[in-house]
Amino acid sequence: MNEVIRCEWTGMSAPLYIAYHDEEWGRPVRGNDKVFERVSLEAFQSGLSWLTILRKRDNFRKAFDDFSIPKVAAYTEQDVDRLLADEGIVRNRAKIEATIANARAALEVPGGLSELVWRHADPDSPVPKSMADVPAITPGSKALAKELKSYGFRFVGPTTAYALMQAIGLVNDHIADCVVRIPTGH
Repeated sequence: MNEVIRCEWTGMSAPLYIAYHDEEWGRPVRGNDKVFERVSLEAFQSGLSWLTILRKRDNFRKAFDDFSIPKVAAYTEQDVDRLLADEGIVRNRAKIEATIANARAALEVPGGLSELVWRHADPDSPVPKSMADVPAITPGSKALAKELKSYGFRFVGPTTAYALMQAIGLVNDHIADCVVRIPTGH
């Protein structure tokens, strides 16, 4: 019987985690609002388990108007209070305020957020043999974080930027033997 090999971070236990790995992680995500959602969720994940964010993702989408950049950019202090009272999301004032500030910053990005982020794609990154070969920070993630910060984005350091790059397909960090390794040139 052949064993199914997946990237070790899935833990092979939570069905939600496995589905995310198999169906989403590392697959190209484009579009300003979709990329904004991922930037936002990566920021909320900082210091927490990604599984926590996945379990709350539908609540985040509802609470943040499906991460519509113009809608979130128009949020007021009353919206901050509403979000702080929402038990379905991570209730962290700094991260909520950063998400709103990031939406406002995204409106100012020439060509849009998706175009900015995708300029940092690295489809030729080395194929990791194991998760030990996967970096936490790369020159590309440092450059992406720096560019996002130049527009006023918050909670987008190089580690968070690299997690974003992995999640939306800018790099392909599925290990070499992973059952869902996406072919180079995706």
